[in-house]
Amino acid sequence: MGAVDEKPGLRERKKQRTHAAISDAAIALFLEHGFQQVSVAQVAEAAEVSKRTVFAYFPAKEDLVVHRLADHETEIARVVRARPSGTDPLSALREHFLRGLRDRDPITGLNDHPQVRRVHRMILDAPSLVARMERFKTGSERALAEALRETAGTPELTARLAAVQIVAVHWALAQDNADRLAYGESADARQAGAVADAEHAFTLLENGLRRLSPGD
Repeated sequence: MGAVDEKPGLRERKKQRTHAAISDAAIALFLEHGFQQVSVAQVAEAAEVSKRTVFAYFPAKEDLVVHRLADHETEIARVVRARPSGTDPLSALREHFLRGLRDRDPITGLNDHPQVRRVHRMILDAPSLVARMERFKTGSERALAEALRETAGTPELTARLAAVQIVAVHWALAQDNADRLAYGESADARQAGAVADAEHAFTLLENGLRRLSPGD
């Protein structure tokens, strides 16, 4: 019985290893040659799998890059859902972003690891990846609006409009940071400016989004 019970776990670990091997091979090739210059067949060859296997794990070529950001699509919605009792959504998001800056979370753009910077530049240079990031952004807006409705009682229209503004601010701040770092500025040198910009941005949001709950 023990051997039978282990099989699903072994299969899952094998899938995870294959997934990681394909992803690592793809990123290495993309960074060396450019996203648009590398074919899925070349990725398959480098990962020592079939092209069909690549598509089984990554339905589109862009997924080979964007999947690494997938957990972040609903991150700010999760922050709103997990906020302490008595904490308003915007305050929770402000603290989360500032903590991300302190921790050098790549999603804030304030991470100057060479590969992080190179991946950022690669995304900007590939129109199809830029388009996928826009879809990613839309998904983030949708998830946040739902979280606001369900946890703060925010009316539907207000939730949608607030989510668009909040997500746009997150992306603009991260983009500014990443752009500076992609072209040579260090994270340490950017830190104070990144914090000041974030504080300014969230203050602007607060002035317009103070009343997200009907009872406020």
